[in-house]
Amino acid sequence: MILAGLLLAGAGLPAAEAASVGPITPVRPHSHIHAGQQTPGEGPIVFDLTYSSDTMGVVSGGVKRRVRYLDNLDLVLEVDLEDLVGWQGAEMHVYGLYNNGRSMSQVVGDAQMVSEIEANGRAVKLYEAWIDQMLAPNLSLRAGIYDLNSEFDVLETATLFVGGAHGMGSDIGMSGRNGPSIFPATGLAARALYRPAKGWTIRAAILDGMPGNPEHPSRTSIRLGGGEGALLIGEVEAPIADGRLLLGHWRYTSSFDRFEGTHGGGNAGYYLRGEKTLIEDGDRRVDGFFRLGTAAKHYNMFDRFVSAGFKLGGWIDGRPEDEIGFAMIGAFTSPEYRRANDAGRSEIVAEATYRAPLTPWLTIQPDLQYVRNPSADPSIDDAWVIGLRVEMAFRLID
Repeated sequence: MILAGLLLAGAGLPAAEAASVGPITPVRPHSHIHAGQQTPGEGPIVFDLTYSSDTMGVVSGGVKRRVRYLDNLDLVLEVDLEDLVGWQGAEMHVYGLYNNGRSMSQVVGDAQMVSEIEANGRAVKLYEAWIDQMLAPNLSLRAGIYDLNSEFDVLETATLFVGGAHGMGSDIGMSGRNGPSIFPATGLAARALYRPAKGWTIRAAILDGMPGNPEHPSRTSIRLGGGEGALLIGEVEAPIADGRLLLGHWRYTSSFDRFEGTHGGGNAGYYLRGEKTLIEDGDRRVDGFFRLGTAAKHYNMFDRFVSAGFKLGGWIDGRPEDEIGFAMIGAFTSPEYRRANDAGRSEIVAEATYRAPLTPWLTIQPDLQYVRNPSADPSIDDAWVIGLRVEMAFRLID
């Protein structure tokens, strides 16, 4: 309850209110992508606590053979302001996190991060803080400190995988001066969401062009102006049979240094992403996904990106919730980056993983990854990485 009190105090609420929260309820562990998503009817206050750890080691190739322990603690408060104080159609979301800041990429030598919970420094900080307001039955506006990948460029099927580029493609995820507003550095944003018909969603957002502070990664830094500009993004979600498609476009308003030494604008890209149920037979199912992405070749290490994979659920007798997944990532370097850095043409990652819930609150996930051409650097040998993810999650409901 101390942790709950700290988060509530950070949100400007009295710590004493934490004591009134109801009994602890175990929930399925989840990554920061899903942290704090509230289920209708749960109550006006929901508090999530999720602890995730990755123990990973390089067994062959890479920069050096090492084992690293990475961990991340999510503390998320969701408040239905309509139920609590009568603010019609409003919801408040406050999200704090701790990360030990250990790096696996330092020993693998890869660019895309074999662990999605790898951060760029040890930190205890406010990660998200926003209010969502319903303006009409199918239209909402969200504003505050915001994780872009919580709603944009994300598919449920791909969240099984441990590799960072399955959360958001490297074409946009590695863009900008400090990345877009995603884990581990977030900034101010405003997002509009409209649902014109069943299964259809239109999302648009404007975000801080340089979230956080690269010189102080452990802080939640909010700075506007100074030539940082903004990141503009739009996404259309369309239904397909037993699945959905996402089409998105993003663009920075500020100018950037080109690899060849000049300066200019036009740092932008597109992505197409989809998922679909391929087989469904009783409890057994196979879900597949794919992603294609582009980024401006003058400014980005990777100007083309492709990923695909599938997961199987319910195929092990007596283990209906276990999931097995296989996925591939191909990130291809731009011609300008290759010329400036004497780099190879791509970094390719293959991943096999098995997620096994042991209790309603505890999940383990053995993982194996093969990284070909880490960082597209010819001097780094292909790497084999083995790991074990452990997740523990609880939900407190008032």
